[in-house]
Amino acid sequence: MRYSSVIQDIRKLAVILAVFVLGMQVAFAQNPTAGKGDVAKGKDLFANNCASCHKIHEPSTGPALTGITARRNEAWLQKWIRNSQSVIKSGDAYAVKLYNDWNQTAMNSFPDLTDGDIKDLLVYIESVPKPEIKKDPQGGGATAGATADSGSTNIILGALVVVLLVILIVLLVLTSLLTRLLKQREDLDEAEKEVVESKFDLGKVLGSKAFLGVLTAIIFLVIAKIGIDKTMDIGMQQGYAPSQPIPFSHKLHIGKYKIACQYCHTTVMKGKSASIPSSNICMNCHNTIKNGSPEIQKIYTAIEKNQPVQWVRVHNLPDLVYFNHSQHTVAGKVACEQCHGKIEEMEVVQQRSPLTMGWCIDCHRQTLVSYTAKDGNGKDVLNPYYEKLLAFHKSKGKTQFKVEDIGGLECSKCHY
Repeated sequence: MRYSSVIQDIRKLAVILAVFVLGMQVAFAQNPTAGKGDVAKGKDLFANNCASCHKIHEPSTGPALTGITARRNEAWLQKWIRNSQSVIKSGDAYAVKLYNDWNQTAMNSFPDLTDGDIKDLLVYIESVPKPEIKKDPQGGGATAGATADSGSTNIILGALVVVLLVILIVLLVLTSLLTRLLKQREDLDEAEKEVVESKFDLGKVLGSKAFLGVLTAIIFLVIAKIGIDKTMDIGMQQGYAPSQPIPFSHKLHIGKYKIACQYCHTTVMKGKSASIPSSNICMNCHNTIKNGSPEIQKIYTAIEKNQPVQWVRVHNLPDLVYFNHSQHTVAGKVACEQCHGKIEEMEVVQQRSPLTMGWCIDCHRQTLVSYTAKDGNGKDVLNPYYEKLLAFHKSKGKTQFKVEDIGGLECSKCHY
């Protein structure tokens, strides 16, 4: 069996190498700059989730994102985007430096984004043309150089796949030559002849119980994954941007004319709800401004009939959820754009954040409690509500505490 065993070993090696090549191709496809993503979907994801804090080619509330896929690999970026604080807590040097460089501003977490969503997002970011070569705000060098590094990685991976394919072809050719030579020998016993003359039967492999079992398991897992994803999406309205009975441009009113949110949403600082503006608020300006516009006339008609304008609510929570705007805007000092995005840039308002329980809990785990309040002169003073709690934490060696430390993760905080 010495000849047949050599052929069997070479065949096994060829199969192992083929599997390895397939694995390399999968790894190559996972490279964010090598694979293709949905740029249009990535653009929507960026607008809904990132645009309030980030610009692509220049710093904003957060760092510029140019060349991010060259600075960090996709696996790291997935962890960072889903929960940046967990990456920081892990001691990752890059994450800690980034956090400190940006005044320890906690980035929102997006645990509901899938691997595909993040890939689309990264592909969109890298697809936006660069107006000029800029220095990386993290000190990583020029953007153009980062892109070149990423391209070099792709070339190395591609070259490795080609080399492995060449080796695989050589092994197959070697097997064929050995088989042909051994068939010409007359001193082979029956067992060796059986091995030498055996052929690969694809139909037999595809019809085997093992193959059918594996195929069935894969199909089941794919269907289960799709079902779970669809189930988790029930009730989520991220990106929801309904048409309103009267077109209202927040970009014009807030972005251009700088009207404060509180002017129209009068209870956002003192009530559970932010309130939908009444027609009287609109008339404070439009009794003289563009009062001949057909759209403004709809407001006049609503007032004459003593009926409210039927504005469509954009941000909705289930009835079982309790949320108090004033608690967040006054006590928590949460800025409107942290949850709602850059409203001043929206022609049509849309729901920017997922508003899921996981999203809220993650914010409570990251957000530091602001234990100061404004006195009569507008100066920050210690809020008496937190006086004993702050003293307790100081006794434990902590000068700051987060929302989760004051019951922010208790079920009864948010659920009736």
